[in-house]
Amino acid sequence: MTAKRTALVILGPTGSGKTALSEAIAGKIPAEVVSADSRQIYRFMDIGTAKPTETLQRKIPHHFIDILNPGQNYSAGEYARAARGVIEQIFQRKKFPLVVGGSGLYIRALLEGFFKEDVKDPAIRAELERRLEREGIEPLYAELQRVDPAAAEKIHPRNTRRVIRFLEVYYASGTPMSQIQKASPDPAPFTVLKIGLAPERKTLYARLNRRVEEMFEQGLVAEVRGILERGYSPELNALNSVGYKEVIACLRGEIDLFTCKELVKRNTRRYAKRQMTWFRGEENVHWIETGGEEDLSALAERVMVEWLDG
Repeated sequence: MTAKRTALVILGPTGSGKTALSEAIAGKIPAEVVSADSRQIYRFMDIGTAKPTETLQRKIPHHFIDILNPGQNYSAGEYARAARGVIEQIFQRKKFPLVVGGSGLYIRALLEGFFKEDVKDPAIRAELERRLEREGIEPLYAELQRVDPAAAEKIHPRNTRRVIRFLEVYYASGTPMSQIQKASPDPAPFTVLKIGLAPERKTLYARLNRRVEEMFEQGLVAEVRGILERGYSPELNALNSVGYKEVIACLRGEIDLFTCKELVKRNTRRYAKRQMTWFRGEENVHWIETGGEEDLSALAERVMVEWLDG
């Protein structure tokens, strides 16, 4: 490797082959994986998040997998701070950090810091909007006064749009909006190489549909039922995720199993599309257009020869 302090970031939509490529690269160089997935951090959520298998995790060290219970909150800002520390430890072990995941907010926080006003987390926003319906604006405004008093002072107590927006920013980033607006850039203290996987859309959608069927065959419904039986609320942010929220609706009797599967497929495709929109806006990404089944060893070799050794 020509750069001793280089982190390779493998990004792309769900189902694009990020995990498989990281495994192929780790088979050629001493590496550890730093997961950048905002749902794989949770225990018990294995099938629906397509977690790396236990076998793979034993073969290649993985970080930020199964570190929290579903009821715990974890912001992208917290992730960024912790992940930078882990990456530094990987460098000290003279190994190569592979940042792998599809959570754009996590990756941006890790690489750039939290100093942009475009912090967004649809799941957190949806949870706040449900609370608005149940509780009204007063408790939410009081919450904003507690976590970001400087921002609360500047808006009317009944400005629901701004209250929810500022709370979304705080819970997504771990940093009050009033601080984000005043902060300076804080780039990662190491070199970054970003590789983006961009499958042909028809191929990706077919792959995602197959994967959803496989998740149900592997026991996704039982997994969700087990989480609820452990006492976790179906209203948790962690469970407001594609695959989980639809199965919860099925378990409640609101939809049948066939409809549930079709909704998971549709929402997974929509999620992948949103991910690609986000990642296409990222700078300095070396995109790899993929088609059908790739020769992963050859693809890993291409990454190493064209970019890592360049």
